[in-house]
Amino acid sequence: MNLVRFLPFSLIMVLASAQPAPPAPDLARNPAAVESPLNPALPTLWIAGDSTAARGAGAAQQGWAVPFADYFDPSKVNVANRARGGRSSRTFITEGLWAQLLAQVKPGDVVLIQFGHNDGGGAINAEPPGSHRPLRARASLPGLGEEQQEIDNVVTKKHEVVHTFGWYLRKMVADTRAKGATPILMSLTVRNEWRDGKIERGNGQFGKWTQEVAEAAGVPFVDVTTLVADQLEPLGPVKVKALYPRDSTHFNEVGADLHAAAVVTGLKRLQPSPIGSWLSAKGEAVP
Repeated sequence: MNLVRFLPFSLIMVLASAQPAPPAPDLARNPAAVESPLNPALPTLWIAGDSTAARGAGAAQQGWAVPFADYFDPSKVNVANRARGGRSSRTFITEGLWAQLLAQVKPGDVVLIQFGHNDGGGAINAEPPGSHRPLRARASLPGLGEEQQEIDNVVTKKHEVVHTFGWYLRKMVADTRAKGATPILMSLTVRNEWRDGKIERGNGQFGKWTQEVAEAAGVPFVDVTTLVADQLEPLGPVKVKALYPRDSTHFNEVGADLHAAAVVTGLKRLQPSPIGSWLSAKGEAVP
């Protein structure tokens, strides 16, 4: 089904006519962005991810988890967006962001986990010779195995054992289950990268690896990449560019809402659906 036709007409028009917006401050990295207080009497739907989900820079750059809250009834569920810009599965854990989230998780909650854009971007501990990228030391080791690498982190100045992408996802899954909550793994948001008339369907192998971790662990998996790419590809590169005014990875508020609707579709398809009784009228309207 076509998610685009379920968006408001005014937003659909933006797909065809929106102009790139000027750069705005990156609020996705700002930990002072405060969420609404959580109602302890309600279950909570948590989001752990990077800038493609995090609160961004307003209309020009917005993570999907911002409009995502509108698809749920606040009298039935809390939606807690704890995604943070620039983080990989590794640094989300090593910086303590995962521990902060986990400390509030309770039985009956659902935790959406989406990483990969930054796990392959940047270095384990040093950028390649001649690289002009800032040193971030955020990449995870590729793959799903138990390989590890001991480093003295040049950014944090701490000794660290770096693990594979799969190891970090498995840790998040196990930690969530230990709290009596439900982990759900998700593939990446779509980048505005095209080849031979086809939009990119996954940044590297991270979507495939995420699905393999989900299958091995017996947890739900939502293929956000395919759901969104199926909507964007028929529009073509020119119209899709209007959704990505700043770069090929970060979308504006219209692209964020399209991704949010796709996540809702994926969650509704799960059997049994973990969100069936939590939806708002907007969420119920999503196919």
